[in-house]
Amino acid sequence: MPIHPEKTVRLSEKVSETLKGLIIEEGFAAGDRFYSEHELTGLLGVSRSSVREAVRILEATGWVRVIHGKGIFVAGASPQEVEAFSEWLRRNEDGILEHFEIRLIIDPKAAAYAAKNADDRDIQALRDLCETFCRSVDSKATEDLVRLDSQLHAAIAKSTKNRTLAILMKTMTRVLPEGWISSLHVPGRARKTVEEHRRIVDAIARRDPAAAEREMTEHLTRALEDIRASIRR
Repeated sequence: MPIHPEKTVRLSEKVSETLKGLIIEEGFAAGDRFYSEHELTGLLGVSRSSVREAVRILEATGWVRVIHGKGIFVAGASPQEVEAFSEWLRRNEDGILEHFEIRLIIDPKAAAYAAKNADDRDIQALRDLCETFCRSVDSKATEDLVRLDSQLHAAIAKSTKNRTLAILMKTMTRVLPEGWISSLHVPGRARKTVEEHRRIVDAIARRDPAAAEREMTEHLTRALEDIRASIRR
């Protein structure tokens, strides 16, 4: 059952939806051992990295649990999401904090350079992403919000006209999704993100590098504070 995604949708999202379908359609129950990454790669006809990212998404949202050295196990569906997410945060705390440490170095400077170098087309694309994110908040489709959030940060990096920075951010969004996953699954964070994104993009549109850098720093700092509060709870 090979997957042939549309270009506008990240492959990992298509894979995660397919995996949910497998869990339901094949009658997996909580506690059952699921297919291995190797089996899923062959079954779905996608890369191992896409399978791994999809499994991370499902683990964060309470569908599966990964036990290192043993495999992937079905954890249940939506009624357990909050508890599963809290546990996932605790188990991945070190990696999530490292993610934000690096992004606090990279993203604010990217926003500042975008304010200097973005053209009108770049700014319109950023505004469009902000509005699409805002409309998606009410749908409660967190995986869509994760995709849109990462797309916005990648678009800001692209707007700097610095090819190395754009490639670096694009790679981070594809290979290290934990930061976006962890942030936007925290209750209330998505709505805060709407206004924070708008302030960042407004500063870029005003060609104000200092304000863009400051707004991005505050956005990431607040997201990290909310994640830490969720871990403590």
